[in-house]
Amino acid sequence: MNRSSRSLSETIRAVGPLWLAVMSSALLAAAAGIRGLPGLLLITIGVGTAVAVFARLRNRQTSQTVVAHDATGGNLQVLLRMIDRRTAIRMFGMSALFIGPMGGVPRALELLAGQQVPEETQSPFSRIRQWAMIIDLRYCDGCQSVGSPPRCTAACVEGHLLPEPMQWIEVFEDELEGEGTRFIPIPCQHCQNPPCVNVCPVGATFSTPEGLVLIDQERCIGCRICMAACPYDRRFFNWGEPPVPPEAHLAKYNLEAQVPALKGTVMKCDFCPDMVRAGTLPYCIQACPNQAIYYGDLEEDIATNGRQLVSMAAFSAEHNAFILKEELGTQPRVFYIPGHGEAVGRVPSRTGRLPTVWPWTRTAPGGDVWSR
Repeated sequence: MNRSSRSLSETIRAVGPLWLAVMSSALLAAAAGIRGLPGLLLITIGVGTAVAVFARLRNRQTSQTVVAHDATGGNLQVLLRMIDRRTAIRMFGMSALFIGPMGGVPRALELLAGQQVPEETQSPFSRIRQWAMIIDLRYCDGCQSVGSPPRCTAACVEGHLLPEPMQWIEVFEDELEGEGTRFIPIPCQHCQNPPCVNVCPVGATFSTPEGLVLIDQERCIGCRICMAACPYDRRFFNWGEPPVPPEAHLAKYNLEAQVPALKGTVMKCDFCPDMVRAGTLPYCIQACPNQAIYYGDLEEDIATNGRQLVSMAAFSAEHNAFILKEELGTQPRVFYIPGHGEAVGRVPSRTGRLPTVWPWTRTAPGGDVWSR
């Protein structure tokens, strides 16, 4: 073997194992999504382990390397001695053993260090829900048939601990063409082109990937520009210290539930995403005695009122569903099926409904009272 060949052989012998170890560890770390100090620690351990394995295997010569040396010369002998077929199989086998544990070790290290590890984010390959609501006015009679104020409103008030006079889903009595009336429950419409979001100067009101419009009361400055921009009048302002029951102040603030209410901020219907995520229908749907309200996912094209499952597209098309103030181009997520309660025996000439009642027998000290 000449001097140049010997020099190449010695270089490959010295650098080869370290290069393979570094590249293998880097690829494994990238595949496992390791970052920061835990990732660096694991890569260091991986490099050290791999170098030790390669150093041991390098000193073992097999009959295969001798044959290769006799046939082709020193360079190939060095290469095969460093990484022959058996060595390669062992190397990739060791790599496979590292792939599984490496993904969970950073989380374990963070837990041991007392750091709070957030929940796993949604997979980019999973579907993002697109929440929507269908209200079948054929079954809505303003709760006249059960002799009570609208139960959807009452359940929302009680479930969200709303201060008086807030009615996030309010049942309006609308005059029909000709004569008589119909009842229309109107929550926030969760528009896909929301004027409120477009005008908020601090980004306190925003749209989520699921199509909901939410408010961060801890960011809200109380300018009420969003209230002026809402064409459906579905936003409410806390003009004073909210008159809510004392237990409301025990809750940790969550912008998806908006409890407790905060003075000087805007509130509204949030479509109860926290309840749906937990596998429960929103309060208004659970409380409706006639199952007039459906909650569903446009992405999956399915909706339920708690008893019946329907295709949102087919159900809406079959019954000529409409949206409120379509001419404004706000693209609401609440759809209405025309009717006046006829499916539950109501006649248009039977007018009036009982007023909403706030059930709190006592409120937290310092609560103010105002009218909308």
